[in-house]
Amino acid sequence: MKLFDLIEKVFHLAVDGLFAGLPQSKPGEAALRRCRIVSHRGEHDNTRVFENTLPAFDRARNSGVWGVECDIRWTKDLVPVVFHDADLLRLFGDPLNIGQTLFHQLRKEFPQIPTLAEVLIRYGKNMHLMIEIKAEPYPDPAYQRRVLSQAFSTLTPEEDYHFLALDPQFFEYADFVPSTACIPVAQLNLREMSRLALQKAYGGVAGHYLFISDTRMHIHQAHGQKVGTAYICSRNSLFREINRGVDWVFSNHACKIQNILDEAIKP
Repeated sequence: MKLFDLIEKVFHLAVDGLFAGLPQSKPGEAALRRCRIVSHRGEHDNTRVFENTLPAFDRARNSGVWGVECDIRWTKDLVPVVFHDADLLRLFGDPLNIGQTLFHQLRKEFPQIPTLAEVLIRYGKNMHLMIEIKAEPYPDPAYQRRVLSQAFSTLTPEEDYHFLALDPQFFEYADFVPSTACIPVAQLNLREMSRLALQKAYGGVAGHYLFISDTRMHIHQAHGQKVGTAYICSRNSLFREINRGVDWVFSNHACKIQNILDEAIKP
C-alpha cells in the first residue's frame, strides 16, 4: 500500500470514528427514502473479493444498494477497462501498467478485471453508475470519445449514470453527455471544485463529508445541483448526512449502510 493510500485510509477511519460516536436523531421517513447509497468500487475486502470487479458489484446490487462507483482505465490498444490504479501493484502485487498492456494480455493474466462494456451491460439498467474518468493520457481522443459514446449509447445520462472526475478538464472526453451528468470530485480543493460546478453548470459536486459544509451544500442545491459525500461507514454518520439533506452517500461499506437504512425505514 502506498504511503498516501495508508494515510488516507487512517484519516477516513479516524474521522468516521469521531462522528460515529456523536449521537444523531433518526431522520424522518421521507428523508430516509430519498437517501441514495453508492458503493465505492463495489463491496470488497481486497482479499476474497476485489474492488472494481463483477463479484464486488454483484454483492452491492444483491444487497439493494442504489448505485456503484467505478473507474475507467485504457489499455494500450485503447480498450476501456474498470480499474482504479494505473498499475496492478497495490491489488495484485504486479507492477504491470494497464496503459502499456494490450487488452488480450491483461485479460489472460488478470481475467477478473472487467471491461467497461461488461459492467455497463450487467448493471447499466439496474444500478446507478458513477463512472470516474481518470486523469491519464488520451493518445487518440477522437477515437476514445467514440468508444465511450457508443458504450453508453443504450443508457440515459443522469437517469442511469453520471461521470465523475478529480480533474474536470477530463470531462471533455465525455462531451456526448450534458454538463449536468458530470460531477467534479473535490479533495482539499472544495472551493475550486464548487466554483467550477456552478460556473460550468455541472450536475453538482462530491467530496468528503468533513469538508462539505451545510452552507456549501445548500448553495449547490439552490442551483438545482446534487451533493454527494464520502465515505460514511456508521449509523450516526449516515443519519447526520441524511439530516443535512445530502443527495448521495458514498461508502466503502455500502451493504452495511444500506442495511442500516433499510432497518430505519421499517415501521
